[in-house]
Amino acid sequence: MLEVKCPTCGRMVVYSGNEFRPFCSERCKLLDFGAWANEEFALPTQDTALSEEDLEQIEKVLKEKSNL
Repeated sequence: MLEVKCPTCGRMVVYSGNEFRPFCSERCKLLDFGAWANEEFALPTQDTALSEEDLEQIEKVLKEKSNL
């Protein structure tokens, strides 16, 4: 039987037949969901401002699509 570590509490749990997989319980699943909802987890991003050239290119593409 395949066992995995619960991402929330770290407890080892059988994967197959577990309705909360990969979590060990509904509690751990809801804790993880709550963390995502509160934006405690985030994917790294790099904020960059668009240049005038970028904006012109976007406008050009949008105009071409609207003419189809």
